[in-house]
Amino acid sequence: MIDIRRIRDDAAAVKARLALRGPAATAAADELLAADSAWRSDLQRYEALQAEKNKISKEIGAKKKAGQPAEDLMARSSQLSAELEAARKDTEARELAVRDLALRTPNPPHESVPPGTSAEDNVEVARWGAPPEFPFAPRDHVALGTALGALDFDAAAKISGSGFVVYRGAGARLERALINFLLDLHTREHGYAEVSPPFIILRDAMIGTGQLPKFEEDMYRVPDEGGDLFLAPTAEVPVTNLHREEILKESDLPRRYAAYTPCFRREAGSYGKDTRGMIRMHQFDKVELVKIVHPDRSYEELESLRRNAETVLERLGLHYRTVLLCAGDMGFGAAKCYDIEVWAPGQNRYLEVSSCSNFEDFQARRMNLRFKGPDGKNRFCHTLNGSGTALARLFVALLENGQQPDGSVRLPEALGPYLNGELLIRP
Repeated sequence: MIDIRRIRDDAAAVKARLALRGPAATAAADELLAADSAWRSDLQRYEALQAEKNKISKEIGAKKKAGQPAEDLMARSSQLSAELEAARKDTEARELAVRDLALRTPNPPHESVPPGTSAEDNVEVARWGAPPEFPFAPRDHVALGTALGALDFDAAAKISGSGFVVYRGAGARLERALINFLLDLHTREHGYAEVSPPFIILRDAMIGTGQLPKFEEDMYRVPDEGGDLFLAPTAEVPVTNLHREEILKESDLPRRYAAYTPCFRREAGSYGKDTRGMIRMHQFDKVELVKIVHPDRSYEELESLRRNAETVLERLGLHYRTVLLCAGDMGFGAAKCYDIEVWAPGQNRYLEVSSCSNFEDFQARRMNLRFKGPDGKNRFCHTLNGSGTALARLFVALLENGQQPDGSVRLPEALGPYLNGELLIRP
């Protein structure tokens, strides 16, 4: 959530940064400022009425003590009570409106984020390896996985509809191996603590990381008598909320977590886009990396987070590139974001397998996550997260990059310990 004091005190600078996201972000800032001004005006009126009522109460007391009539003052006091109640309701309603607008206003991009309106304006900052060359026309993962008996889209459609897959045999073993490989890499070598969170999440937690209220149509909601619950869209949500409403010690920072969860997304705004195979799924597995850090070190933590995710692809021998997202292509809550894209020869294009984002204090304000500094004052933490990585597209890349002329698929040596050394999937 944007700091309302920041936009009050330096509206021109904040709006200039938000303008890089597009006209809608600037309009959101204008609406927020107008609502905040109206709230403060209502608050001043309420406080003035309260001050007048307090003054009259003292005068009534003084007159009664002196044996003097006070009917006129008592009538005014009664009138003020009614006006105060109406003013209180108006002020509270305005305050709720301000909070709702603040929750819907995106994070201003960091000054190092390039301008631009779409993915075409993103800036490549790193590249590793080279695309493999095949003496045959490479097949895509749907053809490969189906022929291998590793992927079954028809069975999934019969059970759940489109946007799902059943992993069978070697496919199921590979998916399980990837989860374990990723968790071991990040916990044993990169210093993350493993957690296994719930997959069903409260509305407040979804608000805390920014999925709600803006993206509710993309979420799977679970109606419940005790309040709204949602299926996890990513482990970012439950893991970042581990410290919601807490005040950490400065010595507790940084906190680094790795977690596996299945992820559930309706993709309501993506009809007709990447509908073939596993590129865009309603349910997919992911190992997520979450950091809760000191504000002064969040950008160096972002660079190490990016390297942690890139290391996954290097260990698996997969060609990738890393791009710095332009302001217009960046997610709602991020102040700066890198996308790591793996090469998929069957698609003849790069696929995003990780987004590594620094949210600065945007999420921490929403969930009231703070730490106590050496001066005794509470400050908001900075939060970061990145996929380490998303498994559906990683699975796609492994099949398509490892395909052999006879239709088999050779997997990277790094997965050997997780597959009992069986690195060739045969038709």
